[in-house]
Amino acid sequence: MIRLLLFVVTNLSVISLLCIIAFFTGIQTNNIIYLIISGFLFGFGGAFISLLLSKKIALFSIGSNIIRNPQNKSEIWLLKVLKKQSIQLNIKTPDLTIYHSHSINAFATGPRKDSSLIAISTGLLNKMNKNEIKAVIAHEMTHIANGDMITMTLIQGVVNTFVIFLSRGIAYLLSNLGPNNNSSESILQKTGAAYLILTIFLEIIFGTIASFITMWFSRRREFYADAGSAKIVGVKNMIAALEKMQYNPCSLEIPKTLSTFCINGQKNSIVSLFMSHPPLHVRIQALYNRTYM
Repeated sequence: MIRLLLFVVTNLSVISLLCIIAFFTGIQTNNIIYLIISGFLFGFGGAFISLLLSKKIALFSIGSNIIRNPQNKSEIWLLKVLKKQSIQLNIKTPDLTIYHSHSINAFATGPRKDSSLIAISTGLLNKMNKNEIKAVIAHEMTHIANGDMITMTLIQGVVNTFVIFLSRGIAYLLSNLGPNNNSSESILQKTGAAYLILTIFLEIIFGTIASFITMWFSRRREFYADAGSAKIVGVKNMIAALEKMQYNPCSLEIPKTLSTFCINGQKNSIVSLFMSHPPLHVRIQALYNRTYM
């Protein structure tokens, strides 16, 4: 309910801001309506389509299948852990898949709490003990219980709407600066090369800036997922799992589209603002300090 309320309020704020910008920039009514509709449809449409297809995309990306009938003791044990933690968190037991990778990693995805997937790498199963594996699973289960996937989609949808609206609106205004341009021409008629190039260029610029927001939220939710895991399996076990990852850095085997859902995020040596995960030592210190408990 709270998430839905925030969603409605956020979107009303977005629409209000867009209308104010349109009023002061002088964009015609038919143009502003087009920009709002196209921004909303493309911005949220793309985000929600990705969410709906997230499980299939994940399975295809890692070349794995859902474990329907466990074939060995390890798979039987993992399914029991998932079921037990699902009961603790009062959510439906997620589907499980195991994918081949030397990297210690796991991620959760899915369109809804009752239709989610947890993927675990063979590297994690081979290099962690049972308590550490339980901690990693609890981390991913907390992501699901907190609704992080849908919240991330809503934020991405709002961000996408801003990016599309601003890039097309500014491109429209700049393409009208020339002496031979007809300022009364609608955006629907603006199909020239200048408008197209400006739109693409601005979408890249604004999209890069907007990623600061999504990555900031991604980093914040990792702390809460760590804390949720600590409550389920104990602080010591979660710290031990994170410490194990410090000596086994995440490889590039996970696609970028799934990196924000991994427990072990890829580092970005250029700018920390683009990191989807906080540094492991910072997450460990937060657990020691009980900051997000």
